[in-house]
This record gives sequence, C-alpha cells and structure tokens, in this order.
Amino acid sequence: MPGQPGPAARTAQRRRVLVRGVVQGVGFRPFVFGLARELGLAGHVGNTGDGVVAEVEGAPGAVAAFCDRIGAEAPPLAVVESVSHDLVPLTGGTDFTISPSRPGDGASRTLVSPDTATCEACLTELRDPGDRRHRHPFITCTHCGPRFTIVTGLPYDRPNTTMARFPMCATCRAEYEDPADRRFHAQPVSCHDCGPRLRLVLPGADRPGRQDDEPVAQARRLLAAGAVVAVKGLGGYHLACDAGNEESVRLLRTRKDRGDKPFALMARDLADVERLAHVGPEEWELLTGTRRPIVLLRRRPEAREVAEAVAPRVADLGVMLPYTPVHHLLLGLPGDPPGPRLLVMTSGNLGGEPIVTDDRQALERLAGLADAWLTHDRPIHVPCDDSVVRICDGAELPVRRSRGYAPFPVPLPVPVAPSLAVGGDLKNTFCVGEGRHAWLSAHVGDMDDLATLTAFTAAERQLEQITGVRPVLLAADRHPGYRSVGWARRAAGDRPLRQVQHHHAHVAAAMAEAGLDGTSPVIGVAFDGTGHGDDGAVWGGEFLLAGYDGFRRSAHLGYVPLPGGDAAVRRPYRMALAHLRAAGLPWAPGLPCTDACPEDERAVLATQLERGLHCVPTSSMGRLFDAVASLSGVCHRAGYEAQAAVELEAAAVAAGGLPAEGYSFALRPGAGAGGATACDPGPVLAAVVADLGAGVPAGVIAGRFHRAVAGLVRRVCAAVREREGITTVALSGGVFANALLSSACARDLRADGFTVLRHRLVPPNDGGLALGQLVVAAARGIPHHPQRGDS
Repeated sequence: MPGQPGPAARTAQRRRVLVRGVVQGVGFRPFVFGLARELGLAGHVGNTGDGVVAEVEGAPGAVAAFCDRIGAEAPPLAVVESVSHDLVPLTGGTDFTISPSRPGDGASRTLVSPDTATCEACLTELRDPGDRRHRHPFITCTHCGPRFTIVTGLPYDRPNTTMARFPMCATCRAEYEDPADRRFHAQPVSCHDCGPRLRLVLPGADRPGRQDDEPVAQARRLLAAGAVVAVKGLGGYHLACDAGNEESVRLLRTRKDRGDKPFALMARDLADVERLAHVGPEEWELLTGTRRPIVLLRRRPEAREVAEAVAPRVADLGVMLPYTPVHHLLLGLPGDPPGPRLLVMTSGNLGGEPIVTDDRQALERLAGLADAWLTHDRPIHVPCDDSVVRICDGAELPVRRSRGYAPFPVPLPVPVAPSLAVGGDLKNTFCVGEGRHAWLSAHVGDMDDLATLTAFTAAERQLEQITGVRPVLLAADRHPGYRSVGWARRAAGDRPLRQVQHHHAHVAAAMAEAGLDGTSPVIGVAFDGTGHGDDGAVWGGEFLLAGYDGFRRSAHLGYVPLPGGDAAVRRPYRMALAHLRAAGLPWAPGLPCTDACPEDERAVLATQLERGLHCVPTSSMGRLFDAVASLSGVCHRAGYEAQAAVELEAAAVAAGGLPAEGYSFALRPGAGAGGATACDPGPVLAAVVADLGAGVPAGVIAGRFHRAVAGLVRRVCAAVREREGITTVALSGGVFANALLSSACARDLRADGFTVLRHRLVPPNDGGLALGQLVVAAARGIPHHPQRGDS
C-alpha cells in the first residue's frame, strides 16, 4: 500500500550515538568499528566537536546492544562521561566506515590522553624472539605509550607529534591504516626499521658507546658496576643507580646534593616489591595499572634488599614498576644476564630546577651527576615528572599529580568561565577550566628560579592549546611575594585577576573534588606549613567556615613567632625553642632541641624572640610538627620540605601508631585573631617535656602528639557544629598527606556523625591549590570593569 514502510524498514533501526569524554586519540573509532562489525551494523563513526559520533543501522536488538556496550566496553585509555542516542531516519547501506580526522574536527580538549604504561600485548611482543618488535625499545600501540608528552600541535595526528621526524616503514604504515589492527592510528607506532633509536653516551665529546654493543646491555653493566646512568623517559630524564648498592646510592645523593630526601625506586616486578613493603589490593592495582605512579608503601622492617641511604628514617618506600619498554629492557627480560632488579629512579635535575628533557641540556646539566646517558632521538615536548600516590583508608591520596594523570580533566560541580589559576610557589601545578571541567597541568615544581618560570610559561601555553580554553579570568594566591602571582599579574593584561587566600583555596579544592556546589558552608580544616594570612601573619593551622564565595576564620592554632623565616624551617630546633618560649617553658639543658642549638645561636635567638626581630607571627601546624620533632629528638635539621614531619610520622609508626590517649590542646574561645578560638599548644609542649623527663621513647611521644592533633580537630569541629550547625568537614593542606593523621581525623569525625571530605583527585598540598583558586574566582564572577589584583 502506498505510504506504508516496507518489511526492511519495519525490521531495521538507525540511531545516532554521541559519546562524550576522553574519547579521541585513544583508539575509540577502531573500537566502534569492531563493535559495529561484530553486531552486523552499517553506518559510520567520526570525531566531532562534541566527542565521538556514530550512526548505526540494523536490527533493533543489535542497535540496542551497540548502545549498551559502547560505554561499558570502551578502550582502556578512554574515559566515557556520557552516552546519548536518538533515532534518525534510515539511509540504507551495508558497510560500516571510519571517517578520517580533519583539522577542526573534535573539541581539542578531548584529543590528548596521558602517557600510559606499556600494555601486556606489547610486552608479549617485546619478549617474543619471533616477533618483529622483539626488544624494540619504543614498542607501543593504541592502548599504551606516550601521548601528552609528545604532542606539538592539534589535531592529534603523527605530524603534530615528536614522531613526525620518523617516517613509517611499509609494514608499520599498513598496521596504522588497518581499522582491524590494534595499531590503527596509534601515532607513536614504530619498529626497529622506523626508529627512534637508543644510544649510550659516555663522557667526553658526546661520544657513544661501542657500536657493536647494544646500548641497554651496556647500561645494565654500568649500573651493576655501581655507575649512575641518566635514562631518558617519557617526560624527562631519570638518574638511575643500583638501589642495593649503598656506595652507589650515597654517591648519587652526594652528587645531587639531596640531603636525606628519599629516593624513588623502580622494581622489576611485583614480587620484588612485596619483599620490600606491604602491598594491599589497592596498592597492587596502582602499581600494575596503566598510570604506574610512584606508590608510597609501608616498608617491611626486615627488608634488606635496599640500601639504607635510599630512604633514611622514613616509614614508607616510594616504589613503581616499569612503564616504558626501555625500563623493562633495563631491568632485564627473562633470560637476560643478571643485573640490578631494583633501581633508584629519581628526577634528572639539579636541586630546585625542573626535570631535564632536552638531550643537549641533559649532557650539560647532568654532567656532574651521571656517568653515562641512555638516551634516544625522540624529543620530549612536554616535561612530566612521575606521579606520587599513597593509599589511605582504601582510597587514593595523591601526593603529586603528574604523569599518567595529566591532562585528564577534573569534573567541576559548578560552571566556570574560561579561566586560568596559577597555583602557588611550592609544588606548583596550575590549571585551566571552562564549563564543568578543569584541566590541571603536570607537576611544575618550586617557582624559585628562572628555569622553572620558563617551564611554567611553556607548559601553560601548551595546556591552553590542547584544551582549547582561552582564559578571560586569572586566579592566584594572595601572597604579595609569590613568583606565581607576579607571573599572573604580567600575563593578565586587561583581564581580571582574582587573588584567593591560600587556605580558602585548599578547602575549596576539597569541596570541588567532592562535587559540592558551595551553597552550604563546610568546616574547612586547613593544616600546612606556610600560607599568607589576611592579617599579615603566616597561617597554617586553620579552621574556616567556607564556601566558594568566601570564608570566616572560626579557630586557629595560637600564634608563635617564626624566628628568621626560612632559617626556622631549615632548623626545626629554632621552632621548638620559639614554641617553648611562647608556652612559658624554659630552655632547659638536656632537652634535645636545646642541646641541638649551638650556644651562640641560642643567645642570638633569645634576643631575637625577646625583641621581635625578624619574627613574623605564625599559626602553622606544619611548624608545630617541626617543633615537636626537634623537642622529642627526632629531627633537628631539615634538608628537604617537611622532613621533620615525615620523620615524626615514621617514629610514631615504628612505635605502633596512635595510642588510645594523647596530649591535649587548650581551647580559648574568642582569644584568637578576629575573635576566633585560639588553640593553645602550650599544654602539649609541657606534656612532651614531662614525658622526656620520664624517659618516654621518642616514638611514643610522636604517637601521642599525632593523637593530640586528631583530638584537636575532633573538639573544634564539634564546637563549630554546635554553634553553627555545619556537619561537613573538609581536610586539606600538606599536613594531611600524613596518612596516620588523616586516617585518625576522618575516623573520629565520622564516628561523631560528620561527613568528611578528603582529597582523592588532587593533592592536599599546594599541588591542589589551583583547583580551589579556580572555583573561588569563578564564584566571584567577572566584573564589568576589571580591576587587576582584586582580592
């Protein structure tokens, strides 16, 4: 009958399917191609400005199965945020095709995924003597390998990567163009014939090692003999040595002028890791997953495979498994001659400088550190340090968010205008945001020299490029002397610059992670070492009533003088003596901190504190940890950031963790700045002195102090709830990287009926500041007549 659909139309259906998220440049189109072919569907798939769009036509059951499976069975590097589909008119046809990428196709912010660890399929080929990529140092496919660090432009195609200089051989080209092959449009695809190529460089006139000797084998022999080798990785150079060789580790520590700061380790396999440290299921997943961060693990006291100089006086070892083919080759494949199974793998840089990525700079800047360079001719376009993560109460707690994570977006609970937040000056990470997403940079480092500022500028330009965000608003810290603030002022031009109080940004970051819209305030507990306060003091032990649009200081650690600024940070005994004086306690001979301070310095310090010379008041919880670490005899001099606090936590762990009872702070309502409650540590210090006199071990004192801080958080939050009715607590700031403290605070607060927010996506330290700056700045809006430096 005219006008009625035919039998084929009644038994067929066509749907347009839109997949949003990180779905471009991750093998999504060939996955869709294979799924459609498996289900007998016709149509096509391509990249658009919204994501990946497919049109599929065929039997209704097959179409429905396609819509169900496209998100659930996505490729390993994809992050599917949503799948939507609508009926569209039938067009006929029997084939399914992949539409080629074209410039302008696809929102650039979804095109680039992080660098990921070598997949099992590639590792199988790497180990197979019969495979054409056997022992190929750059083996990769659609599911693994470099991405973020090799992108030079958009769209994400080989000509816009550092692989552009390596023409594909005919065999690689065939794989690259075959939709059924796992290397379809894998931009870094290569083989022994295509390059890139490794070489070993020995000192003197840039000369390589013997041409008849395989570079990795030669590097392994050098490591086994005690040498330090600079190894070019995905996002920069590492300095490697045999982690079991005490002399070699000490040599590297001396050359790098690293003090006692722990080194990271790379182990050949999981069995080697389990002999060193306790590995739970969550740690196992992190160690063996695609991101392969450095995972902080509680060390086994009986483990002897690692030199003592690797991580002196700390409770944790930072361990990762190999994540590039070069790493696997360097640690040895099955059947290789014996070599080190555990390597120190630390960033290839001089102290305070960004990680080295350029080959010529590596030969120059690392000349005094390395005995040889295992390098290659594929350039690194974007520096990217290793990420550092720990598991706390069964969930990830990021310490440094970088390789494997950047530039994955963080979802935002509130929409933001196109914005740039520049972060802080320590552990700098910045971010751009637009709409409901924020893209955080890789770890930049401490903004204390020109090289880091230059690296910051280049990384910011690149992140804008790959996300497509063009900021109309900038955000920065309120500290008048921060280099990041100076950079933001220069870069802002006519755009408004919002300056956000440091601890408000910490709390806002935790809120944003948790998906809070900011309409209801939280109790923000922000504990760290240093943050510029609104009254000119150095804050760091704060209880804030906070939303995105503002905050009020409810309580804080009582002020004590910070004698000499950085000098007090480097010499915790100065902080201990300042706290004792503020508490009215004598500098008695025999106290560890008194004995640690040279007599002439002690006399100068007494005068300094009495007259208030170069003594800014501080409420820093980080500095109180320093003080107790020295007072108890755990650490008197800090060669790296938070060393005293890290060693104090380790002492508590070694003594059995947190006891049931601890010391107690005094709360003095209305006695703090602006009428806030002052949390007086004097009774805690007096109790520590009494315990020392009674011969109580330092580890027990450390445990009792941790319990005291957790008890303080519990008491203050309970008092605020009673007064304000707020039942949500956000724990943020670098002090909460301390797993012992974080776990105790969360456990106590939840027992009291609070909802507790802790960081799971960005670090609690200053590496998470930019996210908080972004949402706070967005809450204030964009003025019609911008005023630079608005605070």
